[in-house]
Amino acid sequence: MIVESPTKARTIGKYLGKEYSVLASVGHVRDLPKSNKDAVDIEGGFVPRYVVSAEKRDVIEKIQKAASEADEVYLATDPDREGEAIAWHIAEIIKNNFGRTKHGARNMKRIQRVVYHEVTEDAIREALAHPRAIDEHLRQAQEARRVLDRIVGYDLSGLIWKKVRY
Repeated sequence: MIVESPTKARTIGKYLGKEYSVLASVGHVRDLPKSNKDAVDIEGGFVPRYVVSAEKRDVIEKIQKAASEADEVYLATDPDREGEAIAWHIAEIIKNNFGRTKHGARNMKRIQRVVYHEVTEDAIREALAHPRAIDEHLRQAQEARRVLDRIVGYDLSGLIWKKVRY
């Protein structure tokens, strides 16, 4: 199970016991690059170009290793559009990293989204009993907001600072 917060990971890990490995993504694992020109392919249809920051490489390696050893992966990030986007990014990073069986077939593990609204044992177990797919509408809403932020927000912010200063 992958959550956002290390504190949640420890608490949920206690609830679920040794049968589960609970890791924290510590927020987003990928983002748009800092440079506006590299962030979004405007001519190609406003396609975002995600990158992994250097400080997230260790987190991603731990998640990939744990996912490669797991039977199933539960993405239990926060139940908002940011959490949905984080879950999608994690799924994108690990889905092609499951390896192959001894006969060469792709070893496809189940990646599922679980959502809870309180960090209690009952809520976590209830979430695990009702997994779902990633909500593409929430994920796309976050992506659109992020792309607009990068295209318009950064340039506009600079202009405002020049005109208003303090």
